[in-house]
Amino acid sequence: MTVGVDAQTAAPGTAGRASLGRRLLAYIPILVAAALLALLPLRYHDSAPMMRVITEGMLFASYVVAFNVIFGSTGQLFLCTGALAGVGGFMSAIFADRVGLPMAAAIVVGVAIAATVGGLLSWISVKRALGTIFVGIVTLAFSLSFDSLILGRSDLFGGDAGLRVAAGTDTFLREKVPPYYMFLALVVVYLVVFRLLQRSRTGWAFRALRDDMVAAELAGVDVARYRIFAGVLGSAMLGLAGALYAFSNGLIGRTTYEFGRVDVRVIVMLAFGGIGSLLGPVVGAATFTWLDEFLIDYREMRLMIYGFVIIALFLGFRRGVVPTATAWFGTARRSSRGTVPQTLSVSEDETAAEHTKAHGRSPETDSGTNQSNPQVPPP
Repeated sequence: MTVGVDAQTAAPGTAGRASLGRRLLAYIPILVAAALLALLPLRYHDSAPMMRVITEGMLFASYVVAFNVIFGSTGQLFLCTGALAGVGGFMSAIFADRVGLPMAAAIVVGVAIAATVGGLLSWISVKRALGTIFVGIVTLAFSLSFDSLILGRSDLFGGDAGLRVAAGTDTFLREKVPPYYMFLALVVVYLVVFRLLQRSRTGWAFRALRDDMVAAELAGVDVARYRIFAGVLGSAMLGLAGALYAFSNGLIGRTTYEFGRVDVRVIVMLAFGGIGSLLGPVVGAATFTWLDEFLIDYREMRLMIYGFVIIALFLGFRRGVVPTATAWFGTARRSSRGTVPQTLSVSEDETAAEHTKAHGRSPETDSGTNQSNPQVPPP
């Protein structure tokens, strides 16, 4: 009796530890990716240009994760990724240098403004029941308007010459290696947030919205609430990345956050890595950062080669690299499990032999005895 009680008491604790282990296992891919990316400065720390390249790669990885929260989760095609990052960057720099706020407080203000703008764009799309294409048109109009505002208010934003950011000059943000690890940490935090969303009720609502908005609404999902939440959260993430880049780079302008430089690359990176996947943004950002650097010596032929490479990659990985690789891995596991029944039959034979040795008859005999006389318990 004591043993039975102890087993019953220990069972919930064992189940809880197993459940905790499964939850922690979901974050292993993030830890592995972070560990691999943390090794890059060991190879390039002596080269300032290469450190700028890989730091920018981490910056774009953070952009892509934020865009994945908005588009990959709820299907809102925000064609203003660069503009929202620019709102965070310019507002943080202006409040730090001209208003005199501490850098941390200025970043908070810039992120809050970017989140508000993103929430308003989502609210407009919900209230007007805009589809994916029309959301893209509205947000593209905002992106172009933001670019015109930077040019029109050169006294505030610096115009074509750009805005020099004095705050952060004497900090680690202007050093060669630390900014890379700062953006790597930012990407890791963003990925953890994305994984938490995936495994929560909010993630379930996001998937329902992405698959079929009408069906999700009929199932009781608050469409407006979740779409606006995704817009606010993703925009805040973009604003934070843009603000940190402003202080680490020391000079920002209209080309820093323009549509052609940011939005197009972010969409390509996410589509290549896998829309809605966890590590798709990291894979896409790493691949195209390397591709940009590899093709830099081809000059006039660079864009043409770049286009051909993109076409070839998308033909080979139509769903994205991460979902395709996951599907291949699943197929391989199912194929390997085809040998499991054979293994089980061997185990069953061994068990039958042990049973015969112990009781002098086979399990089939016991089974037949039990069937003919079900009231007689097996020996």
